[in-house]
Amino acid sequence: MVVSIDDQDVLPIDTERWGDLVRDVLTAERVAGPCELNLTFIGVDEMTELNIEHMGGTGPTDVLSFPLDDDTNEVFESQPRLLGDIVICPTIVAAQAQGETDDEMALMVVHGVLHILGMDHQEADEAAEMKVAEQRHLSSWREKP
Repeated sequence: MVVSIDDQDVLPIDTERWGDLVRDVLTAERVAGPCELNLTFIGVDEMTELNIEHMGGTGPTDVLSFPLDDDTNEVFESQPRLLGDIVICPTIVAAQAQGETDDEMALMVVHGVLHILGMDHQEADEAAEMKVAEQRHLSSWREKP
């Protein structure tokens, strides 16, 4: 289950569309069993606070992921596994999009899900692997009717 919430009022957000993309990535990454992931779109002030508090940043960023479970394949009896939370700041995404806001937003959603699933980009080889995964998911998303 993906809970998608628009908690900002600057840009219109199709929460259902982006929630569908999250589900597509989870399915493609073979996340087994019932699970829950929260996708929230927030304003610049809220993103700035989260980035400072959790990442040691100095201002807003585009996307932050907060994974909860380390084992993405373990199913916990009858309870859905809580994968974590992704927060995205549409204002920042639009500012860096250079006119292709949908493509940039899709990238941020995919990027956030991959972080939830344990991927990272701290080292060059990890960054390359993550980039390949992002492009694979984005290509699949673009090909959907």
